[in-house]
Amino acid sequence: MKTAFGVEILESIQELVNPNRCALIVYDMQAGIVQQIKDGAAITDKVKQVLNLSRTAGMRVFYTRHLSLPKQLMGSFQFRQAMSWQRVNDPEKVQPWFLRDSPAFQIVPELPPLPSEAVFDKLTMSAFEGTPLAMAMRDCGIQSFLIVGVAMEIGIDITCRHGADLGLVPIVVRDACGAGHREAADRALLTLEFLGDTVLIDSPTVSMAIKATSGTAGH
Repeated sequence: MKTAFGVEILESIQELVNPNRCALIVYDMQAGIVQQIKDGAAITDKVKQVLNLSRTAGMRVFYTRHLSLPKQLMGSFQFRQAMSWQRVNDPEKVQPWFLRDSPAFQIVPELPPLPSEAVFDKLTMSAFEGTPLAMAMRDCGIQSFLIVGVAMEIGIDITCRHGADLGLVPIVVRDACGAGHREAADRALLTLEFLGDTVLIDSPTVSMAIKATSGTAGH
């Protein structure tokens, strides 16, 4: 680890995934979203592997869920976005997909959150916008985060960029991130790689790094 002016500069993957300073974000693994992903079951299995490993290491875990508002509470932007996504040209035809009490809104049963883990609901694509996630991470001294879930090209990409702007190091576990549109997801990954703020790795690499590091973690 390098230092400058008394500041530690995290470089290696082992330094970055130390559970004392790294958290896991399980992004939008909801029933109504996972079923839209071609390889949803396989992605769920990969997410579960990373989740179990992170829990064993004592890493802090934060879930996100995408929430739809009732139509009576939707504004101009939300109607415009819903019309675009649902391919309709009349706001009367919009159907909120992820209402609070709907089955589609719930986390898939394979990945139940523990009582010690947080679940933050959001209207936005970034996990940091409109949620307490940034404050919670900052208060715990978190400097980096692993992210898994769906979908890479929609919300994970934006969460990584937003997280980097907050001074956090995003770590995308590529094989544990699903996509609804493979080409768009590949473009998002190429852009994140080009920008250089985000670390792109796979689950075996994460596993080895966490196992090598967690013995020194204070949890």
